[in-house]
Amino acid sequence: MKKILVTGAAGLIGANFTRHLLSQGYNVVGVDNLSGGYKEYLPSHRNFEFIQANVGDIKVISLIESGLVSHVYHFAAMPAAGLSPFIRTNNYENNTLETSKLINASINGDVSKFIFTSSMEVYGSNPKLPFREKDILECVPETPYGISKRMIELDLESAWNYHKLDYAIIRPHNVHGIYQNIWDGYRNVIGIFIRKALAGEPLTVYGDGTQLRAYSDIRY
Repeated sequence: MKKILVTGAAGLIGANFTRHLLSQGYNVVGVDNLSGGYKEYLPSHRNFEFIQANVGDIKVISLIESGLVSHVYHFAAMPAAGLSPFIRTNNYENNTLETSKLINASINGDVSKFIFTSSMEVYGSNPKLPFREKDILECVPETPYGISKRMIELDLESAWNYHKLDYAIIRPHNVHGIYQNIWDGYRNVIGIFIRKALAGEPLTVYGDGTQLRAYSDIRY
């Protein structure tokens, strides 16, 4: 039986989705370098294997290229959108180059489908509201984080055109839920609100407070 590979398995989306896959009877390999996730968030299950590594590590690439992986769910990223203009090299190395290694391995390993978690950052800061998925062609991402995500979206399109690597892209907005990292000042607005509330600090709200925002509730 082939395995499903989940990157960012110790993070918010990965930890929840991994549990969903296991509940459906799948064999899952989780990958995480634990830079933002926590080992205690990983499931304890006989059908779960964990690899602590960057997504482009040779152990991960070799597994995919072996032909034993049917699907790749890529949830791992360096998610500091606001910080990315000041860590450009790290941003592109972690979010673009590492992901390109996964895509190449998926082509070579004949993976059935590659599912990529992009970001609302690809729409930029001033999209025409309300914006829709197809509006992406009219949008220009402003942060290096958003640019890196859009680059991978385009690379996946190229991988389909040249190699028929099937793929799907999701763009969750302001994710929150169980297994959330609330200690990172650049990660997830709900997590930042929770941390500030626990510390008795005021919540920072930009604008006049009448804006509407979308939130994605992640739970197994």
